[in-house]
Formats: sequence, structure tokens, C-alpha cells
Amino acid sequence: MDEWIIDFADMDEDQAVLFEAPFEYILKYIKPERENNAEKGTRERYWLFKRSGADMKKAITGLQRYIATPEVSKHRIFVWLPASMAPDKNIVVIARDDEATFGVLHSRFHELWALRMGTSLEDRPRYTSITTFRTFPFPEDILAAHEPDTLFPKIAEAAKRLTKLRENWLNPDKWVTWEQTEEEAEAGFPKRPVAKPGHEAEVKKLTLTNLYNNPPTWLKNAHQTLDKAVAAAYGWTDYTPAWTDEEILRRLLALNLERAKAATLSESAPEVAALNDNME
Repeated sequence: MDEWIIDFADMDEDQAVLFEAPFEYILKYIKPERENNAEKGTRERYWLFKRSGADMKKAITGLQRYIATPEVSKHRIFVWLPASMAPDKNIVVIARDDEATFGVLHSRFHELWALRMGTSLEDRPRYTSITTFRTFPFPEDILAAHEPDTLFPKIAEAAKRLTKLRENWLNPDKWVTWEQTEEEAEAGFPKRPVAKPGHEAEVKKLTLTNLYNNPPTWLKNAHQTLDKAVAAAYGWTDYTPAWTDEEILRRLLALNLERAKAATLSESAPEVAALNDNME
């Protein structure tokens, strides 16, 4: 079922009321709940989010898409989301639109780092951007490059193929059609995959979680191709899937420590200390 987020950004009430239908929904369902909130600002500005996500919105301004991953998830999966889609508070957003960054994030190397450096909710890993994304030693220059897909073409190619193969599995032509209302088109929303009549049950099972619960050979091969390309960007041309997790983490930690030592920013010190504690 499609769900919509009512986001008035930082509008004053006299601006928000001009959007009649969503504001009436706020009056009926949100305002009564907010009236008993302990925070004065939440009570008085009941039509707004407690936190607007202004920094995130600013970061993705000008992008056609961005990278996203669930904060808590059984599998560390990254996806592309269109810039017109508003992520909720449980989605971690990486304000990048290049395939190379996407590929590194979805590599075995970053997944292992995220599992070791992140926390967990019950038995599900949590992606904590401060300890996972910010401490992860990306291949040198990939984040600073003006055109990373040109600098790291093999990673970009492997990442793009992975996305295409997954999309073909998630939305097969025989079961799915792509639809868009006039209002959605006018607002700049992309077409949505909708199950064809009689195939609702089959399509409901086609989720990334189900795909990664029992990954087929084509998915394993696509990830191995991606991992090899990312390893080459690190200069690890001898990489094979037989490398142990500990060997990979040892190499990544060495890179992290080397870069932290060379850094002149004072905030690098506590990141290294926390990282060492977690790696022991």
C-alpha cells in the first residue's frame, strides 16, 4: 500500500492551511495528539515535524536521486530513491548520486565494517552513520572526485548491473506494470510498480529481504564482481572471495588509522579511539 508523508517543511500556519486536504488531515488526526505533548514547540507548531530534516534536504538539493538504507535491517541493503521521495526517520540517506559510491557502500568491505562498527536492535543490525559511514575508509579520492564514475568505472559498471538485475527480479514485466497519475506526473513523482490483476500475491513476496534471505547464484556473482572492482580500487589486486572477514577488517582498520594519523582535524582522535575499542 502506498503511503504519503505530509511535510510542510518550515511553513507558518497561514501558509500550510492553503494546502487544504493535508491540513485537514493534520487537524483531525495529528493536532489532538500533539496537544498533550510535553514539548511546547511541538504543541504550538503541531503541523510540523519535530525535526524537519532541513540539513538532509539541503544536501540532496540538485540531485535526481540519492542513496538510502534502512537504519535497522536484517541485511545491509542500499537502494536508489528519487529526490522527489521523502524518506522517513528510519531511513539513512547518503547524499550521493554516483554509481561508484553506491558500489563501495554495497561491497563486502563496507558491509563488514558496518556490522562491526554499528549497533543492533534485538537481532537486527543498526546502521549508525557516525560510527559506520564516517569512520569507513573509502577508496582514496572517491568521495572527493568530481566524476567518481569516470575515475572508478569498473565499480560503477558493477554497481549499475547489480541494480538492474535486482530491479528485474523485483518488478518482472509478466507480473508488474508501471503507473503514474496525472497529479503524480505534475508533481514530478516517478512511475510506480503496480501488480497486474491476479498477481498481487506473487509480487508481494518480491522484496529485497526475501531476495537476500536466499540469494540466487546471479546475485552472488554480481556481488563478487562488485567486490573485486572495489578491492582493486584499494590496490588489493590479490583479493578473492576466500579472504576471511578478519583479514578484510584488519586491512580497513589499518587504512583508518593511517588516515587518522595524517589528519589535522582534532575530531579525528575520538573516532579512532572508538573504532579501536570496537575492533578489539
